[in-house]
Amino acid sequence: MIPFRPLFRNPHAQTIASHFWRRPRSAEPIERRLIETEPGVRVLVESQRPAGAAKGEIVLVHGLEGSGQAGYIESIAAAALGRGYAVHRFHMRSCGGTERYSPTLYHGGMTGDLAAVLRLFRQEGRAPAFVVGFSLGGNVVMKLAGELGDAAAEIVRGVCGVSAALDLEASALRIAARENSFYERRFVRKMRRRLMATGRYSDADFAGLDTLRAVDDGITAPAFGMGTAVNYYRTQSAIAHVERIRVPALLIQAKDDTIVPWQIVEHAAVRANPRIQVVVTDHGGHLGFIARGKQRLWLDAAILDWMGGQ
Repeated sequence: MIPFRPLFRNPHAQTIASHFWRRPRSAEPIERRLIETEPGVRVLVESQRPAGAAKGEIVLVHGLEGSGQAGYIESIAAAALGRGYAVHRFHMRSCGGTERYSPTLYHGGMTGDLAAVLRLFRQEGRAPAFVVGFSLGGNVVMKLAGELGDAAAEIVRGVCGVSAALDLEASALRIAARENSFYERRFVRKMRRRLMATGRYSDADFAGLDTLRAVDDGITAPAFGMGTAVNYYRTQSAIAHVERIRVPALLIQAKDDTIVPWQIVEHAAVRANPRIQVVVTDHGGHLGFIARGKQRLWLDAAILDWMGGQ
């Protein structure tokens, strides 16, 4: 894996620049499928295949309030297709304009939909997939691998979490810090817009819910019978499951991440699992990793190089 040499050392510059950076996009056609994962629930999967026979399958999972059109997904999809992989952009329920296709929301530990899609792919004759999750999606991916344990190999070839929110409580506390108010306001605004689009919520439901924790406490946790945000974070964090991961796993984390406390990858459960490789950089922000030199989008190359060695 090539070393990361940051183009910016300021973590907020990395985080924001990554969001607006012009990314390469593949010209391969996109197949959009609504896949039923349980009765009455359909999630969106956008798939692209390389020109020739695929050397493997990659499933990409977006972060909080994201979609398959996020910049970090666009560029790694293009890079992966260029290396001969088939790429599938998995959308959590009600994301990517699919609010009307599910009677419930999604939450940060919801693994059932992703597992259902991976099992369907195997039934269709596809090889076990590499699964890459970003931020909140990283928590979902790593939690699923831990929940499946030895059985994961039937549907998963390997998992990768980038800036993964493995401890939801710690990430909620971090995003509530004063210097992160810009990010929190943006997340809350997008959550409000999506929840309103379901037609099941009104302005009155959001009265006083102006922080991420408040939304989780007032809407997310009760919607899934988890009671409070504290209980939601405790029961749905991947850190409680990573010790049982039995497939190759990669965690990429920057020490100056603006949203996810980097020390989570130093947790004993992570370090004690020989199947988990941890790459920690001094800089990179949250989902940033914009580098100097020709390999500007360092993250894409780092992930694909790791996959090539599995």
